[in-house]
Amino acid sequence: MNNNTFLEAISDSFKCFLDSGTSRSTKKLKPLHGAIAKDIAERLGNNYEVLSQGWGEDREATIGGRYVDKKVDITIQHKGKNVGGIAVKFVMQNYSQNSNNYFENMLGETANIRSNMIPYFQIFIILDRLPYYDKSKNIKRWEEFTDHNAEKYTVLSQDSIETFLHTPNKTLIYVIHIPDNDNLKTSDEYMDYYRDLEFSMQLSTHRYDCFGESVILNDYDEFIKKVYHTIMSL
Repeated sequence: MNNNTFLEAISDSFKCFLDSGTSRSTKKLKPLHGAIAKDIAERLGNNYEVLSQGWGEDREATIGGRYVDKKVDITIQHKGKNVGGIAVKFVMQNYSQNSNNYFENMLGETANIRSNMIPYFQIFIILDRLPYYDKSKNIKRWEEFTDHNAEKYTVLSQDSIETFLHTPNKTLIYVIHIPDNDNLKTSDEYMDYYRDLEFSMQLSTHRYDCFGESVILNDYDEFIKKVYHTIMSL
């Protein structure tokens, strides 16, 4: 899988989100998680097993952390032993109210697993412009993933993974764009509009601050190569 086919997998996930009508449905996870799991499984070969929704046994596995066990989106096993994990987050709405929670949860789960000497990777996908709904599911405003939002990831990217166990071995930030429509007023209108619209999902053209070594921006192929080489070096 390369950047183009990764975008197709994200598009399939977005379509499942539209069909389900809610971001809480696990159906939207399967095409994306399954495509990534299939890719890493094919790269690693038959000596490794990859567990995820949408691939193989169609189930997530649990990785033992230093403090608590964690069910992980994509788990890599070798001879029955967990040797790596990949967490995937796809944000489609109401980013600002959850921004810090997303980041803090990422740090916490990474530290928990990496403290148990297991490599851990993060994929963070977000629309560059997304709706913010009020409690009545009306679109209160449109949010953008800005340079300010990316600042904490820029700081994270400069951390040494040997020194800071809360830093993922590698993080992929993937910022995508779909056609804008400022005339949409409610969640139902949003879902109906994009469900019926024929469009190609694209990478955002916005350029963010330069990231350091531990964060990769909009390059799935480079990220998955890093995952492969990390696992093979164990």
